[in-house]
Amino acid sequence: MFKIILLVVAAILITIGLVWLIDKFVPSKVRPLIILALWVLIAYLGYATYNSIMDPIAFNKVKNERYSQAIDKLIDIRDSELAYRQVTGKFAGDFESLVKFVDTAHFTLTQRRDSTILDQDMTKRYGVDMFKEITIVDTLGTRAVKDSLFKGSDRYKTMMNVPFAPNNEKFELQAGTIEQSGIKIPVFEAKVKKDVLLHDQDKDLLIQENQVVSVDGVNGDAIILGSMSEVKTTGNWPKNYGKDE
Repeated sequence: MFKIILLVVAAILITIGLVWLIDKFVPSKVRPLIILALWVLIAYLGYATYNSIMDPIAFNKVKNERYSQAIDKLIDIRDSELAYRQVTGKFAGDFESLVKFVDTAHFTLTQRRDSTILDQDMTKRYGVDMFKEITIVDTLGTRAVKDSLFKGSDRYKTMMNVPFAPNNEKFELQAGTIEQSGIKIPVFEAKVKKDVLLHDQDKDLLIQENQVVSVDGVNGDAIILGSMSEVKTTGNWPKNYGKDE
């Protein structure tokens, strides 16, 4: 973009120079028409320069707002998926199951405490009382998942909906397992294409955004949470877009 601005500014300066030369050397009869045409060209180039500066600014403002709202929903999806795995041992592969879980499931509330008891085997072996430490887990009750995660809000019922989507698109969600050291480990992935979030924005700027590789940007052509090829529950967005614990 910087190169384009330099070219446009150079063109404006050249055009102004031509206006001066025409004013000095071109016959007076044709001079007004040529000068008028050049001033129109200068105005057009100035307008193009202004747009080349302001369009990316407007694009980034819209992008940041929409990315932030999409990431807020992805964080809700992540929290719900982690709760699903805590209770069921796996991740949900569809939103219907995930929402139903949040709506109906309960966490078991426990309390761990250390205690000391007689070690009968060691007591028999040595003929004196021997003790060992143990951890006792007491069940205190249950708490609804939706109350723990969303504290009275029902936004989990719409967390699958992509904000600003033109055709009511939903986040893509899948779940499964991958094998590491002979152990099957649950994984999940939720994502949305940037083309969906920014469908109504400048196409050239959108193409550039899909090719972003930067430490302070969302790299690639999608906002992605988790992975189906590695064990991770984080997203591909930087901290300036949202928390990614």
